[in-house]
Amino acid sequence: MQGAGGTDGGIGRFFLGLIMLIGGGYLFLNSVNVSNSFGMGYRLFSVGGMGITSGFVLIPFIIGTGMVFFNAKNYLGWFLMLGSLVMLGFGIITSLHFSMRRMTLFELLSILILGVGGLGLFLSSLRSLSR
Repeated sequence: MQGAGGTDGGIGRFFLGLIMLIGGGYLFLNSVNVSNSFGMGYRLFSVGGMGITSGFVLIPFIIGTGMVFFNAKNYLGWFLMLGSLVMLGFGIITSLHFSMRRMTLFELLSILILGVGGLGLFLSSLRSLSR
């Protein structure tokens, strides 16, 4: 009978490793705090030494939207509108800050053992045990 990955590595090791890996990943992602500094006056990025703020990005969007509503075939209006949406999305993503929440050593070791141990069990189930 074939096991995980077409080998005789063991279905039990496969599922136990997968469950541990998912549990460790969940606990790790649950311990990360995400915050941002996005606002109308905050600098998103710099172009030629000049800071581009999030409010400044909305000006071409407003102009492009007006041009598109006036004439839907206006390529410049579509370019301004879609380009500013891309820049706004880029600015939001780049303004995110990630940090780990305060945790005990036991919690950190539990996360690491579940994640790394689960990955080891999962990968070992994909190789043959008949060596």
